[in-house]
Amino acid sequence: MIHNKKKKNLSRKYSHRKSMLSNMSCSLIIYKSIYTTLCKAKELKKYIEPILNKIKTNNIHIKRIILSKLKNKKVVNILFTDILKKIKNRKGGYTRILKAGYRKGDSSLMSIIQLVDFYKYK
Repeated sequence: MIHNKKKKNLSRKYSHRKSMLSNMSCSLIIYKSIYTTLCKAKELKKYIEPILNKIKTNNIHIKRIILSKLKNKKVVNILFTDILKKIKNRKGGYTRILKAGYRKGDSSLMSIIQLVDFYKYK
C-alpha cells in the first residue's frame, strides 16, 4: 500500500515538475492569469494556494521560504506589495480555474487559472 501519494507527476521527473510549477506560479503572480492545461492548472492551484496563505504573516522568515520556492526576487516583491493588499482579508480560495475548451492539436482540455481578487467573473 502506497501512502502520501497525492500529487500527480504530470509525466515529468521531480526536478522538472518542481521547476515547472515554480515558473508557472511566477507567471501567475506577474500576469494574474495564465492559459494552460487543466491538469497543470489543478496542480498549480495546490502549489500556489499555501504560498498565498503564508504571505499574510509578513516577516523575513516567510519571505525567505517563499523565495526558496519561487526563485525570483521581483516576483516575491510583487507578492508582498500588490497581492498582499488584495488578499489580506480573504480566508482562502485565492485562485479560480475556468475551463476554456479543447486544444486543437491533441484535444487536451485547456483552462485559464487566475487570481480571484484581480478579475471579476462574468
